[in-house]
Amino acid sequence: MADTSRDAARDAARTAGRASKKDAGVLVIGLGRFGSAIAATLDRLGQDVLAVERDPDLVVQWAGRVPLVEADATNPEALEQLGARDFPVAVVGVGSYIEASVLIAGNLVDMGIPQIWAKAISAEHARILQRIGAHHVILPEADAGSRVAHLVSGKLLDYIEVEDGFTVVKMRPPKETQGFTLAQSNIRERYGVTVIGVKSPGIDFVYATPETRISQNDIIIVSGHAELLERFAARP
Repeated sequence: MADTSRDAARDAARTAGRASKKDAGVLVIGLGRFGSAIAATLDRLGQDVLAVERDPDLVVQWAGRVPLVEADATNPEALEQLGARDFPVAVVGVGSYIEASVLIAGNLVDMGIPQIWAKAISAEHARILQRIGAHHVILPEADAGSRVAHLVSGKLLDYIEVEDGFTVVKMRPPKETQGFTLAQSNIRERYGVTVIGVKSPGIDFVYATPETRISQNDIIIVSGHAELLERFAARP
């Protein structure tokens, strides 16, 4: 919800085992900032992950931090040797080198990987990746820029656009809602948005009900269309 993104050692035997295991989890290609953040987070969460990087310096940097192999993923034979076909999900974290990104994504498409996520650095790059068959294309800088714009322009503390304008935000409650229950403030009918949860200081997060009372220091989670949420957040 801002442009933010961020361990246990693994020996070579475990790495090799993951590479050859059927339905082995997530294959992450490229250990730049984007790919390394994904690989490290997945590994920390206990997910099966194998990182692939051809830069020897990055291999040294990440050795022992995430399961990884040194290989050139633009070469389909290298992908075959490390067992890429066995992975149901692959992430192409290579973005700066568009030719390499497209070659890698094309190799994964040819292998029939069920879910391919790919990083793009421009709208043109994204269109190429989509045309060759990448299932999910991410533009991290553009997405982060749009998100930050919403955060700096009002009272929003966090902002996630889900799809087709449907958005979830974290925000401080407008004054007119403070001290009232949701039923009393009638937010959904008046503004077309829905308060789905409330976090009060020192109290666990709770899902909202009509009887939930909002206080000045609360943080509320609200869903709805982006334009309606912006209007609600602009209330004093």
